[in-house]
Amino acid sequence: MLYRQLGKSELKVSEVSLGSWLTFGVGIERDTAAQCIDRAFGQGINFIDTANVYGRGVAEEFLGETLKHRKRNSYVLATKIFFPMSDSDRGLSRAQIEKQLDASLKRLATDYIDLYQCHRYDLATPLDETMEALSYGVRSGKIRYLGFSEWSPQNIRDALAMTGVARFVSSQPQYSLLWRRPEKEVIPLSAANGISQIVWSPLGQGVLTGKYLPGVPPPADSRAASDSMGAMMSCLQTPQVVAAVDRLRPLAAEAGVSMAQFALAWVLREPNVASAIIGASRPEQVDDNAAASGLAIDRELFERAEHIVAGLSRDES
Repeated sequence: MLYRQLGKSELKVSEVSLGSWLTFGVGIERDTAAQCIDRAFGQGINFIDTANVYGRGVAEEFLGETLKHRKRNSYVLATKIFFPMSDSDRGLSRAQIEKQLDASLKRLATDYIDLYQCHRYDLATPLDETMEALSYGVRSGKIRYLGFSEWSPQNIRDALAMTGVARFVSSQPQYSLLWRRPEKEVIPLSAANGISQIVWSPLGQGVLTGKYLPGVPPPADSRAASDSMGAMMSCLQTPQVVAAVDRLRPLAAEAGVSMAQFALAWVLREPNVASAIIGASRPEQVDDNAAASGLAIDRELFERAEHIVAGLSRDES
């Protein structure tokens, strides 16, 4: 496993990281989830990403129980805030940040969070209120560094223009061969200002692993076949996408890697990407995905892959 600097921070994160969206405490059994975490550490993964809204706190609670026996400085722990935790609790107001930060710390059974991320931009709260509250969390020692997820270029510029507040070190956008939107503005803007990308869905919610075949129903044990994990896959499960991804299979074979490793290596070819978040439901998936770190794949193969999916990838601003 190789490691990359996370923006202008002191954090070194593994190129492949373990996420918990739709999996921990929600989509897979606890014993299997614990095995995935053990396997991740065994593969050198040191970065664990979650959010308070995943299972309405269940994922954080699971991680708190599972990680409490490990040395706290042996891993980088990230969580997020924004989405509703109750009928009245949501957003990035000062009151919510103070309340939800303390609740996350309690569930995660830790005194501090390495990376606290704004899960989305809050149009209902002034940015200065949000940044001042987050900065207070940093000064208090409860937060080491700040990040954001899916902020627009203008949102980012507005935060960068502020003075006297803690600085963001990470951005967490969706990014893959099938979703290239961050390349236009978010990645260049971030790179120029000491902000790294931690990308989610680098495997297109599993589509880029090649497990789905043209004209064939999804495997019974796949995310697409799961009621709890497949609800957001409709745009990636079209016949056109599945057929195009199937045409990537010979490229991965030529490179001597699995389809998942090829897709992850494509994401990691971008220097501004610090880590690619995987969502494993089996320990074997962790092994396969982790092996993508450090792969040297011919750029010409990547260019051919980009051409195959060019009409399907999302690169608009």
